Amino acid sequence: MALNALKGRLARERKTIDTMIGLFCRHHHGSSAALCPSCDALASYARERLVHCPFGADKPTCLNCQVHCYRSDVRERVGAVMRDAGPRMLLRHPILTVLHLYWDSRREAPERARGRVA
Repeated sequence: MALNALKGRLARERKTIDTMIGLFCRHHHGSSAALCPSCDALASYARERLVHCPFGADKPTCLNCQVHCYRSDVRERVGAVMRDAGPRMLLRHPILTVLHLYWDSRREAPERARGRVA
């Protein structure tokens, strides 16, 4: 699945992580229009992992997932981004935040991930 082919829930998940990284970058690196190289690399990595998520459209939020797609160093960095950007997301992107925190977080990981045991 190509990055542009994401639809529905996965497209919203991509928009959520891109928005959070953008808020983080503007807050910490002063980037106004484009992401700094470090945050751009993080966003690219997150998008690539989203495309290869074994749960596909049934994916839960990463917090509720039993399969960790990110390397441990990137997982720590994304956690820092979410802790920093999360509170500001509610004010700047309330619908996206509510959908992510209250709608998508109720989704549990399926028992099987495309033929593999989760």
